[in-house]
Amino acid sequence: MRNCYLSRNYKGVDGAGNKAKTDIERIMAENGFVNVGFRQTRYTNSVLAFLATLAGVLKAPFSLRKGDRLVLQYPLKKYFTFVCRMAHFRGAKVVVVIHDLGSFRRKKLTVGQEIRRLSHGDYIIAHNESMKRWLIEKGCQVPVGELEIFDYLSETKALPHGIVHKPYEVVYAGALSLRKNTFLYEVGAYVHSFRFNLYGNGFELDKAQGKTRFVYKGFVRSDDLIATAQGDFGLVWDGFSVDACTGDFGEYLKYNNPHKTSLYIRCELPVIIWDQAALAAFVRNNGIGICVASLAELDSVLEGLTSEQYAVMKRNVAVISERLSAGYYIRKALSEVKL
Repeated sequence: MRNCYLSRNYKGVDGAGNKAKTDIERIMAENGFVNVGFRQTRYTNSVLAFLATLAGVLKAPFSLRKGDRLVLQYPLKKYFTFVCRMAHFRGAKVVVVIHDLGSFRRKKLTVGQEIRRLSHGDYIIAHNESMKRWLIEKGCQVPVGELEIFDYLSETKALPHGIVHKPYEVVYAGALSLRKNTFLYEVGAYVHSFRFNLYGNGFELDKAQGKTRFVYKGFVRSDDLIATAQGDFGLVWDGFSVDACTGDFGEYLKYNNPHKTSLYIRCELPVIIWDQAALAAFVRNNGIGICVASLAELDSVLEGLTSEQYAVMKRNVAVISERLSAGYYIRKALSEVKL
């Protein structure tokens, strides 16, 4: 039996989704997995990107052997079902690593369509226990494991921080537009004892409440951010409200692993996360941050945090950061596949 994967074209790795996928490809290759497609490409031209991925998809069935185990990263757009069927025709089994569910934020599939599509695989690796439970509740009959958190490869190291003094600085990285992250434009009204350092595109400071509580750093590449992030915590929040993560993007936090969580950890920043988020359990269990029901309470929570408590979080984050940099979690999840 061989462990295999199918490489494809990625239009860029600045986006979280492609970064996670290329990291997993690299980890599999370094652990002896065989690429049954063509070499990974990063064409930005849409025609070249389409042709490069299609060529690999068509090559894969001829490269597979009976008894092989093929890892597919989901979604694979229109090719997923075809590749699964061809793999089975060749006598191979398919392990599906979920990156995104089309039936949530983008509503590109109904829940039933998503479950039927995923069921073409023989084993599924979900993001976490919450996503695993959701898949089973929605009728998935395929065995499901869990990743826990996305690994994050980078040669860059976080710079050592000196002694941290209050007031704390909280990093928020990502899309900063009013449409996607309305909460950012309201949270300043609740902040008195700390400030936000914002990294990304699209922040309109003049529309934000409590303008003096924000420092807009602009867009910084993830590798550079690991070495240069200025702050003491990384915030994982999404949606319209300060009081809960709402809307399609916010609700998705109950089931997915936001890649920015892994980025914060690689920056060796303890995490602040919504207490209903799927990753809240990981944050609690590993002692790497704070879980809050509402951002309105964050001011008092940070005020009450002692330097000793913060130091423990920092030590714990350093341990998890080392694991993420070594591909620990995907290697563990793949090692638990029983086919």
